[in-house]
Amino acid sequence: MAGDIVAVNLAVLIALRIWAIVGQIPFDEVFIARTAYWFPLLSILWLVLAGLNGFFDLHLSLRFKNTLARLLVIEAQIVVVYVILFFLSPPETLPRLFMLYYGVGSFALIVLWRAWRPFLFGWSGFKRRVLVVGADWAAQTIIEALQTEAPDVYEVVGVVGGANQVGARLEDVPILGAGADLADIARREQIAEVVVVYHRNLPADLFEGVMTCYERGIAITPMPLLYERLTGRIPVEHVGSQWTVILPLQEKSFFNPYPLLKRLMDIVLAVLGLVLFAILLPFIALAMQIDSPGPLFYRQERVGKAGRVFKVIKLRSMIPDAEKYTGPLWSYENDPRITTVGRFLRKSRLDEVPQLLNVLRGEMSMVGPRPERPNFVEALAEDIPFYRTRLVVKPGLTGWAQVRYKYGSTKYDALVKLQYDLYYVRHQSIALDVVILFRTVGKMLAFEGS
Repeated sequence: MAGDIVAVNLAVLIALRIWAIVGQIPFDEVFIARTAYWFPLLSILWLVLAGLNGFFDLHLSLRFKNTLARLLVIEAQIVVVYVILFFLSPPETLPRLFMLYYGVGSFALIVLWRAWRPFLFGWSGFKRRVLVVGADWAAQTIIEALQTEAPDVYEVVGVVGGANQVGARLEDVPILGAGADLADIARREQIAEVVVVYHRNLPADLFEGVMTCYERGIAITPMPLLYERLTGRIPVEHVGSQWTVILPLQEKSFFNPYPLLKRLMDIVLAVLGLVLFAILLPFIALAMQIDSPGPLFYRQERVGKAGRVFKVIKLRSMIPDAEKYTGPLWSYENDPRITTVGRFLRKSRLDEVPQLLNVLRGEMSMVGPRPERPNFVEALAEDIPFYRTRLVVKPGLTGWAQVRYKYGSTKYDALVKLQYDLYYVRHQSIALDVVILFRTVGKMLAFEGS
């Protein structure tokens, strides 16, 4: 973080120098004093956006390609903020190309700093040696997650399973012993972390081994919590009796500002969004009528907070009466019911914008799990454990599942999206909401909607 701030301030200094050269202004103490506000302003903006985008996460920093991609996103967000301020400010208040100079300079300097990575000494040089306790489907799931999401951070040394499984392999990882061998294996293999995948009571021999490891200073991590940290999802199918992983018991404080701030943010953003939408609506309406004559909007029942049913308002993206003969169906790739203009509306997510009226009415929020249709909720709740847990918060115009996963059209997709939704329920905050909104804008601009 300190290195990033040094790079940012050096970039500001370089940008001011170029500004002075281009504008033929003397680059002296008077000029620097007059423009010094850029140093704290851009430092604060950098810290906020870098924090919201997880740029200080050591797991991200271990992969330079990921660091580079995230840095491009942050720089783009800074430019967007500057462009908005530029057009809202009086003429000649802000320099036209200053942010371009700063953006190029800060990008280059931060890339050099992050490529050097001196702050990762003692972290990246050695992988964290992990021992998985349990040799079932849950063990296979966490091994796959470790190998896929953090191969540079963790090394899965082995598995402790049943006595009849010793010598076999799970996801190409050897099963080194049974419960009674746990402590000896952990000491011999210099294990730093033991991941426990049992979601019921541990057998006595395993419990003794886990306690011995704990006494020796080895980290003990339940599989659902590690999986959550690695993927941003909660593995509901592997939780079992550990239901507090889904709904942690927390004491309610006398005053929690989050609901009030969230509602205030909903109202402000909904009003601004509807104003912009009103400007675009005549052009959208004309294109829709030329492509597929029929109503502009349609209303559809969805399930909201606490199971209350309400009707969402959306721009029509399908042919009129698309479900007249089939009944409720999930949309799918190359769905013939979707019109040409409707496909554009879905890709850009403009078809969802009228739901800002639902946000103003308090039926929805800007951020939350996407509301599903009642018949889908009933079917999915029967097959997927904890599915109705997503109904403890207001549904959202966008959400963690929407920015992290593709459009879902199967029960497996619904399961993965539920895992993301439950992560949001557990970790909801204004900071996370802002991150989701930024990523949503990025997906809209990249036409990554459904």
